[in-house]
Amino acid sequence: MPEVLVLANETIGGGELLDAVRERAAKGGDVRFYVVVPQIRPRHGNVIYDEAVRDSAQVRVDLMLEFLDDEGLQGAGEVGDADPFNAAMDVVRDRRIDEIIVSTLPVTQSGWLKRDLIERLGEASGLPVEHVVVDLHRQGLPFGVTLVVANQTVAAPELIERLRALAEESPRRFIVVVPQDHGEGSAVGEARRRLSTLLDSLDDAGVVAAGMIGDPDPYDAAMNALQFFHISEVVISTLPADRSKWLADKLVERVRDAANLPVEHVESQVGAEAGA
Repeated sequence: MPEVLVLANETIGGGELLDAVRERAAKGGDVRFYVVVPQIRPRHGNVIYDEAVRDSAQVRVDLMLEFLDDEGLQGAGEVGDADPFNAAMDVVRDRRIDEIIVSTLPVTQSGWLKRDLIERLGEASGLPVEHVVVDLHRQGLPFGVTLVVANQTVAAPELIERLRALAEESPRRFIVVVPQDHGEGSAVGEARRRLSTLLDSLDDAGVVAAGMIGDPDPYDAAMNALQFFHISEVVISTLPADRSKWLADKLVERVRDAANLPVEHVESQVGAEAGA
């Protein structure tokens, strides 16, 4: 069975990449795809949280694997080294890869192309390398991507119902970010539990969503997600104004001003003890 390595980062859901995968599958040979997404160092926050960095890359892997599954194609994947060349070559050395597809932004925007990634991979691997250019700024994605930022209210019925309604309006994917509490092990575990509860509820409703743990500061968590993903809109879930630390810090307004995207605020009565 031929195995094709797909190396991509923020262009993971781009139409040109998805078309390239479909075209390769149409050639036959019962092909299998192996997706690798390098980890990215976030631009926001004074501390780099390893959990958040890895989670953001894993979400991109998961979204691509979901596409493959929807298309009836076989696929697996992993989070790779921060250097895309090393990430790809690690897989080439460990697996029986037959071909490589590399997806990048246009040459004027791509750091990978400035480092001659395509040529270096071809020379080092001895494999055919197909280069797919995805111009996200001009063409966007074939579906909307809604960023959801929530903490104690992440599994609140008000939020779940709003996301269900958005999913019915138009094709979209949801990326849920739950800020962790200063990287403490038990706090991270609790954030993951809340995240899992929401993702399970959305899955039961047939809503396509993936999630990650983010920086403890909700603003930094949101801005890093905007760096990692091509976001169409943002939904921020909080407690009512008289109990919400996020609203007291004007989180909604700050994200709206910085992102220059539609930002919707959803209030919930759940989680009063934390003031999220």
